[in-house]
Amino acid sequence: MTPAELYDMLKKVQEPKGYFFNKDKDWVLSILSDLLINKERYGYMSCPCRLAAGFREKDADILCPCQYRPDDVKDYGSCYCNLYVSPEWNEGVIKHQYVPERRPKEKISF
Repeated sequence: MTPAELYDMLKKVQEPKGYFFNKDKDWVLSILSDLLINKERYGYMSCPCRLAAGFREKDADILCPCQYRPDDVKDYGSCYCNLYVSPEWNEGVIKHQYVPERRPKEKISF
């Protein structure tokens, strides 16, 4: 699968749920490319913006879309890696700001 194919597939699934890709398509395709690399590496698409342990059960919270996405998009208009955003974020209606890491520290250190 190519990043462009993954883009088309995820767009159809995620937009009806209210999650949209960042309007910077080059950024989106680079993140999707990294997701595909992680799928080859680990057997699953873990968030490329976080360090994966390489064990699906340990990384379950960061499988894309990660479990932190709903709160990040609700609170900041964007997920941690700026892959998924709200329409307001894309339109510049809300300020683009740093999305802090929500993943608990005990999950980050292996």
